[in-house]
Amino acid sequence: MSSSLLNNIKIIAIVFTFVAIIIPFIKKLAFHINAVDEPGGRHIHNSIMPKLGGLGIFLGFLLGYMLFCNQTPQMISILIGGIIILLTGLFDDIKRLPASVQFIGQIAAAAVVVYYGSIVMQDISAYGIYLNFGIFAKPLTIIFIVALMNCMNFIDGLDGLAGGIATIFFITISIIISYMGIYNGLDASLTLIMIGATLGFLIHNFYPAKIFLGNSGSMFLGYMISVISLLGFKNVTITSFIIPVLILAIPILDTLFAIIRRLLKRESPTKGDKQHLHHQLLQRTSSQLKSVLIIYGINILFSIASIVYVLGNSKLGEVIYVFLLVIILWFVLTTDILFDRKKIEDDIKNKINSKTK
Repeated sequence: MSSSLLNNIKIIAIVFTFVAIIIPFIKKLAFHINAVDEPGGRHIHNSIMPKLGGLGIFLGFLLGYMLFCNQTPQMISILIGGIIILLTGLFDDIKRLPASVQFIGQIAAAAVVVYYGSIVMQDISAYGIYLNFGIFAKPLTIIFIVALMNCMNFIDGLDGLAGGIATIFFITISIIISYMGIYNGLDASLTLIMIGATLGFLIHNFYPAKIFLGNSGSMFLGYMISVISLLGFKNVTITSFIIPVLILAIPILDTLFAIIRRLLKRESPTKGDKQHLHHQLLQRTSSQLKSVLIIYGINILFSIASIVYVLGNSKLGEVIYVFLLVIILWFVLTTDILFDRKKIEDDIKNKINSKTK
């Protein structure tokens, strides 16, 4: 076994053990400060649940930073941005904040990374197309970071779902980094740290969950996913913009569908509902565990396609991508994820009946 592999396992194991041990204490803290989810409304659980899981993941990230990362301006900017997004989420977990306040916190965290850390999506290349964003690079990078934070926030609706999707992403990126032989980059270290942190949390969050991520956790995961993706552009760890996006196809598409669905209903895009992809699956399977495992499976296939694409067999990777997107399109057309099919059918019947009278 190579020394680099042993070092990777050591990083994951230390952070994993720390988070797994500290979560029960955070659970008690959540009850003490009333950072809990009450049953009812959009929630599908039947008992009061603590929701400070994000604090445990952040503390695991912090431990990993102190032990395995160098104190560079980039790393400090990531840490400051992470603290901003954690505090924003924690306040929301304790007492619900307006969406506008959360949005301000997200922009502030992203701005620190972009302007202080100089982590910027300056250009992208995919399928032979090259784009340089010029003066729009920094604003677009902030939009990218904020968008991924909200994607992970939207998908966090079933036990172990958001944490599992994030773990699959981090493992996939780690495999790509190993294949490309870049072991010492900041993105490599952060990816291993986040694998340990999310796995340690999933022990307590997988069905039946004992603690939830909370907004602090889902937004922090989206934040770290976006940062690691952006670091890949600088270190050539990820071959193009499309790789991290497609690994996260499920939460990204779910967020897109949610925005379209709410706009069609003339509602605010930030208004919560129970029509997300995972809710649609839950209606069909009547099982949180089955629904989560199905989404894991699709996400893993997207990750395999991404790995295959990076390994050099881009045509096979593209075939798998298209196959998976067709499955998702079929699912969209046969569920109410975009619009209420029963209502549309009833409207058509009423119109037909009114014409025949």
